[in-house]
Amino acid sequence: MKDLIEALQIFLKYKDAHYPTHCEHDELIVAVRPGDVSAQDRLRLEGLGFFADENEDCFKSYRFGSC
Repeated sequence: MKDLIEALQIFLKYKDAHYPTHCEHDELIVAVRPGDVSAQDRLRLEGLGFFADENEDCFKSYRFGSC
């Protein structure tokens, strides 16, 4: 749970949306543009289980995405 909360706090620095996440096909998708996130935060997010999806302009996680 702590890893998910830490990741969400990082995402909050870049976007505070009304509907910031959704799940599909066991992926948690976060509506934050990878290009807006610093290299240091991207590395930390990878360590927390999120990866940048440049094609869909968002971050995804299989670790937290069971639905």
